Amino acid sequence: MKKNLIILALIFSISTVISISNGVFADKKTVQLPEFSVVDIEGKEHNNASVKGKYLVVNFWATWCPPCREEIPDFVDFYNRYSDKVEILGMDYENADREKITNFIDTYMVNYPIILYNASNPIAFKKFGEIIGMPTTYIYAPDGTLINHYMGVIDIQTLEKIIK
Repeated sequence: MKKNLIILALIFSISTVISISNGVFADKKTVQLPEFSVVDIEGKEHNNASVKGKYLVVNFWATWCPPCREEIPDFVDFYNRYSDKVEILGMDYENADREKITNFIDTYMVNYPIILYNASNPIAFKKFGEIIGMPTTYIYAPDGTLINHYMGVIDIQTLEKIIK
């Protein structure tokens, strides 16, 4: 009997995590883009006004995260194709110095804004929600409505389905 209860508890826990990561429990129609303002590694400010009318992809990642590194080429390709109607903000969720991140950006040929977790930006990082695993990606419609939330690697096919 004890084994059955433990198994049921595990199954429920796993299915809950999967449901949350797939957005099943989120009422996506009522979740709106929070008021935010961040400064990217180049010193450019990004905020609600600068992304208005575009899809917004907010991707939390870190240099030490293999799945994060795996999805970057798809984000680069996606941004090359759709930067006229999509903004990607790469939220580097680690305390790394500028030189390390600059080298990383050059190595991976990142073409979208990278936001450092530094003295200028930590409050904005928290506005998007608690990050419990990386990579984590939030995608908002041009009107600011949350379309979906993903934990784990996201690929270009998934991104393209959202904006078409």
